[in-house]
Amino acid sequence: MTEKELLYGPGDINLALTSMASEIIDRYYEIPFLVGIRRGGVTLSERLAELMVPTLGQKPPLGIIDINLYRDDWTRARSFPKIGRTEIPFTLDDRRVILVDDVLYTGRTARAALDAITEFGRPGRVELAVLVDRGHREMPIQADYAPFVLSTSAEEMVEVNFSSDSLSDEIVLLRAPKNG
Repeated sequence: MTEKELLYGPGDINLALTSMASEIIDRYYEIPFLVGIRRGGVTLSERLAELMVPTLGQKPPLGIIDINLYRDDWTRARSFPKIGRTEIPFTLDDRRVILVDDVLYTGRTARAALDAITEFGRPGRVELAVLVDRGHREMPIQADYAPFVLSTSAEEMVEVNFSSDSLSDEIVLLRAPKNG
């Protein structure tokens, strides 16, 4: 049975998201266009957008991107990847785009997202916002915004679980049980 360790709870996550939303707004003058990487990045981008409304006076533009066809490892993982919808209802030309994902690990998902967004224009600037940076990069990619930076082993997994009311949000570390 997998061992599960709670690293951060709802209060920690809410504080981190509030700080990250503020930092994204404060760093540059342009309104950010948030593009959530399908699955964990979608919920995170929606949460960040809501937190930006009081400062911006409006919700920043939101998009969703599915990167499965752009991954360099999908043929290894499964023969037919499950493709979700990409929904970017605006041009990315000359825009400040914030790619949003829950966990940054090897960098391959972020690299695939960079490839995918070129189908929707040529952004003026692309930044990466993640909730957790757990290290172990295989690509020269780093997050511009990462409130939680963890040292993990390659055998461990970091899981971000968002709840619909944000009262049960959690970041957990999963590890295989020790033998003996």
